[in-house]
Amino acid sequence: QFTPAQEKPLNAEEFFGKGLGWNRLQDYHKAIQNYDKAIELAPQYAISYNNRGNSKKALTDYAGAIADYNKAIELDPQYAYAYNNRGNSKANLKDYTGAIADYNKAVELDPKYVAAYNNRGSAKDDLKDYAGAIVDYDKAIELDTKNMNAYYNRGNSKANLKDYAGAIADYNKAIELDPQYADAYNNRGIAKKNLGDYAGAIADYDKAIELDPQYAKAYNNRGGAKANLKDYAGAIADYGKAIELFPQYTRVYDNLIALYRELKLPEKAEEIRRLKQKNCPDNQ
Repeated sequence: QFTPAQEKPLNAEEFFGKGLGWNRLQDYHKAIQNYDKAIELAPQYAISYNNRGNSKKALTDYAGAIADYNKAIELDPQYAYAYNNRGNSKANLKDYTGAIADYNKAVELDPKYVAAYNNRGSAKDDLKDYAGAIVDYDKAIELDTKNMNAYYNRGNSKANLKDYAGAIADYNKAIELDPQYADAYNNRGIAKKNLGDYAGAIADYDKAIELDPQYAKAYNNRGGAKANLKDYAGAIADYGKAIELFPQYTRVYDNLIALYRELKLPEKAEEIRRLKQKNCPDNQ
């Protein structure tokens, strides 16, 4: 019997629950500590290893996460989630072929696993298999017609194949499903720019920046579209803002240097070159 002053010791299930709670609060170190205890008390439960792997992945400890997913799969070879999660960590380590093998197993075990199709599509896209990626995104959308990420990702793969009209249609759908989707506005802007619709592109970059005022890439992209419309002052201002937000953003320096050279302002171009050298010493 415990006296009122004593704390009842937690069992594995309670430690597991505390791990879930800390994970939701994004305190991944405390989550891992509780999953550690749950595993110590009940090492036979695959879900504890899987969830500890998720917390390690959130801390970018991808190798540690993979070790946990390996154990979860060893304990439960039918654990589709663990295969998908291991695939994600392999993709984070740029082992896209290994990731695809895990996603293959996940959809073999669960043919309706939307996230695994979407993730496999992303890995194929990273390997430049854009057509194969689109097939996977098609399947994800067939299974879940409201999956905004699948539309967005399919738009990216279509853009990589230079099907900019098809990409815009997918970004439209992603935005319809989530009007706060800043990346979809930015990428739709890129597709419009590639079709020569610079004003339409700027409108999309405007919206992306409105939704995320720290979006350095959107400022860079808007600068490029303004330069295409010969709004050079606007372009310079946007490139400058991108550098302010992300001083290691090498591409924006190159864009600004090229613009100053086009405007026959070599002193300004040299000033930006020196700034790039200072802020991006590893990219000279």
